[in-house]
Amino acid sequence: MRARRWIAAPTMVLLFAGCASVKPTGGIPGVVAPGASAELVQQGYLFTEGPLGTPDGGLYFTDLRTANRIYRLDPRGTISVFRENSEGTNGLAFTAKGDLVGAEGVGKRVSRIAADGKATELTRGDGDKALMAPNDLVVDAAGGIYFTDPGPRPLVPGRKAYVYYLPAGTTKAIAVDDATVRPNGLILTLDGKTLILADTVGDTLFAFDVQADGKLTNKRPFARLRDIAAGTESGADGIALDREGRLYVTTFTGIQVFDKAGQYLGTIPVPRQPSNVAFSGSGKRTLYITAREGLYRIETLTAGPERPGK
Repeated sequence: MRARRWIAAPTMVLLFAGCASVKPTGGIPGVVAPGASAELVQQGYLFTEGPLGTPDGGLYFTDLRTANRIYRLDPRGTISVFRENSEGTNGLAFTAKGDLVGAEGVGKRVSRIAADGKATELTRGDGDKALMAPNDLVVDAAGGIYFTDPGPRPLVPGRKAYVYYLPAGTTKAIAVDDATVRPNGLILTLDGKTLILADTVGDTLFAFDVQADGKLTNKRPFARLRDIAAGTESGADGIALDREGRLYVTTFTGIQVFDKAGQYLGTIPVPRQPSNVAFSGSGKRTLYITAREGLYRIETLTAGPERPGK
């Protein structure tokens, strides 16, 4: 494992002090203060994704495509390579026991990742259909894993994309939704009774009722994303949840924030198009943002949930 404050890339500089930022926001009550802005932590990556706060206030995040790595930001601000050759790991999550799991887009599987970075396969699909390119995932209180499998780009007309559920202790995933054009980020509400799903193509967040066996029912619109021009994709991607149940959804326009009833509260601008978000830092009061070539952060007036990770 290599620890460093400078990563070998031509434009990659650690910027905790004197951070680059965008124009300050007008604030969102209870979320971010007026004048707050997203600060650059480090840049020079290829495509950052999968932020996940650690119990000590640090962060895991991934770099997709040719970089193919998982990084760890420790509480002191040092970034190190946690896993090389990560098989295109995208989303990350913790189980209730603290195990790290990841969605391998290139490896076409969901895996458990040990403390030394070695991965153990959990599933490759439902035993019939092979996975196409798993994207994001979230773990329920029983240890079951919900994950999205939108497939690779470009979109293929008529090709189905899936949301799966992997019950704890099994290797065969169960398809629980196949009617979303391009399912991407997903999150469970604080009580675990509702799953929220983002569609990268559309402008609607969907909600499902979670059943005792992990299956999903009663699919319905939960919220409508704002400022998405007609005929364009929303870019809806990763989702985080705060302690009050508010949702933070990365989109083409920035991080759109909604209350637990789905009412729009405002948008946090980011210098680059964001892909995912997660709370971490002291008291889980810092919102970390992965955005293309950079990792950003913004201090908040709230905090992430008390459960592990997101």
